[in-house]
Amino acid sequence: MTLPRSYREVVSLDMNRVVASMTLTQGVAEHIRSLIHRGEVGPGDRLPAERDLAEQLGVARFSLREALRILADDGYVEVRRGAHGGTFVTELRRPVEAWRARMREQPGEIDDIFDFRITLESNSARLAAVRRTPGDLNTLSSAIDRLAQADGRAAFRLADSQFHDGLAHVAGNTRLEAAIHTVRGELFSPHDLLAFVEPVEENRRDHQAIYEAVRDGDPDAAELRMREHLDNARRQVGGIVFGSEGSLAESRI
Repeated sequence: MTLPRSYREVVSLDMNRVVASMTLTQGVAEHIRSLIHRGEVGPGDRLPAERDLAEQLGVARFSLREALRILADDGYVEVRRGAHGGTFVTELRRPVEAWRARMREQPGEIDDIFDFRITLESNSARLAAVRRTPGDLNTLSSAIDRLAQADGRAAFRLADSQFHDGLAHVAGNTRLEAAIHTVRGELFSPHDLLAFVEPVEENRRDHQAIYEAVRDGDPDAAELRMREHLDNARRQVGGIVFGSEGSLAESRI
């Protein structure tokens, strides 16, 4: 297994920004954690061998080893021994509960994250509607097809992430793409915390509406559809974190 293409293409720029405010080991741990949060690597997935993963991330094996120890302590990964051993992503129950508790203790944090996501991703959708190519449209359409065909949370999360990452890539701005990767990593995908059947069709419809606006070269519609999609996600996460009544503010956008 290798890191997803979109992640590897922006990791150097994104890594430099994170490491500027923390140690290299902490930065590596944060990047892998974000990769898991976004659904690009899911429960039960085996991470690349230590040598390969260190090379992909451009860090020393010692720094990677220490980062994986941090993630293991936090319940994100586990090391299995034997012929079929390696470092595997856990079922994420403990990290999810810790994340939910942290969000409850920091009123307004989720709204801040979603406000930032809307600002970034709605503009990304605008740019994508202007800059898309036929090949880009095929990539986005394939991600929507995979979303509809997903037979479990891991597959659904991956397809969802591939659509958002693909759209950010189509926008054609590396810094914007890196910023979207970073902010999306601050939220656990809500599909980890909901019964699997609940958000699938709603998210597929949202993605399809965004895709059609991008395909038609309509930046205003693309921006609006993305705003609506992320406001839907805001409400989903509010119910997850704060209970069925939710306590997230209404969208300020």
